Amino acid sequence: MIELRQLSKRFAGAAHDAVHDLSLHVAKGELLALIGESGCGKTTTLSMINRLTEPTAGNILIDGEDARAGDPVALRRHMGFVFQAIGLFPHLTVEENVAITPKLLKWPVDEISARVDELFDLVRLDAATYRRRFPRELSGGQRQRVGLARALAARPRIMLMDEPFGALDPLTRDDLSADFRAIHERLGLTTILVTHDMTEAFLLADRVAVMRDGVLVQQGTPHQLLAEPADDFVRTLVETPRRRAKALARAMETDSAP
Repeated sequence: MIELRQLSKRFAGAAHDAVHDLSLHVAKGELLALIGESGCGKTTTLSMINRLTEPTAGNILIDGEDARAGDPVALRRHMGFVFQAIGLFPHLTVEENVAITPKLLKWPVDEISARVDELFDLVRLDAATYRRRFPRELSGGQRQRVGLARALAARPRIMLMDEPFGALDPLTRDDLSADFRAIHERLGLTTILVTHDMTEAFLLADRVAVMRDGVLVQQGTPHQLLAEPADDFVRTLVETPRRRAKALARAMETDSAP
């Protein structure tokens, strides 16, 4: 579905590549988590896939076709993109925000209206309550649900997600991430999720790709990474969920002590 071949990006004036010689394949229907420290090239990789950033070298193939051969705007309109900042237009209602891409694609008005209703149901927002509201009238979790609905509006096959749940409180984050996994499976999406949270990656993803300093260090299922980390860096990352679980268990034991 998505294939990156020896993909590299060096920004003007930089001494080193932000992404270097990255080769990665994401199968149809797969959810891949791209993880690593801040500045390791995760977001740059996403931006190259939808051509917000043009690679310095390498190829991007979507269903075997060169993603760089056509119009980048047309490419982006058929890919969903959800990011932490959400980017809803504050002067537009929730309904108008969700309908932006179908309008740009010149869908019939009745089809747009039906799609908006369908999306409200999909992301678990009551249309009658939220349709006419503005983004400033919503909670963070509600705004992120609207952002997800907007990204899904044109029925994309591919979803790119850049820290979409990072700014949310823990309960909202868990609720929304579980909802997205269900939506991913229901719609048969192919998703790349950028996150810095290994626990989130392990809970949501079919496979995890670890980056460090612009280079792909290891990729595999959560079980494979836990069983055979490629180096000490990966070992430290994948041990994070276990360390948290142990710390929580110790805290609970302390609280329950007489």
